[in-house]
Amino acid sequence: MTTELGVVPITNAIQQAVAPVFLLAGIGAILNVLATRLARIVDRSRELHARRENVKAERQLQIDWELGILAKRGRVVHRAIGFATVAALFVCLVIAILFISAVADWHSGMVVAALFVLAMVSLITALAGFLREIQLATRVMLSGP
Repeated sequence: MTTELGVVPITNAIQQAVAPVFLLAGIGAILNVLATRLARIVDRSRELHARRENVKAERQLQIDWELGILAKRGRVVHRAIGFATVAALFVCLVIAILFISAVADWHSGMVVAALFVLAMVSLITALAGFLREIQLATRVMLSGP
């Protein structure tokens, strides 16, 4: 028994999936910011490593301290990128399930709700990591080399 899908159910499925797509775009923007911050951390670390050999011992201690903070910042941003990526994956699953449930007449409310909550928890964790990284960067800026 073959059933053809009409245009209306597919259109409704696409309309239901639009709101999570905007959330996905926002998470993508956050990932872009986090990746940029990680790139800056890597660049600064390379610069300090190159400069370290040509300075006095006192300045080497300051550079070592800053390199330690940069390593910590890098780990925090790396984790934040991971959590933001997981959030994006959960949102993608929400979109796919919304589409499938609309087309196949599958009642997936609990699954969608659970995935959405997991996406929000992952996003909150990523944003907390972003805030922590900014605090670490500000600490270096305020203490100065």
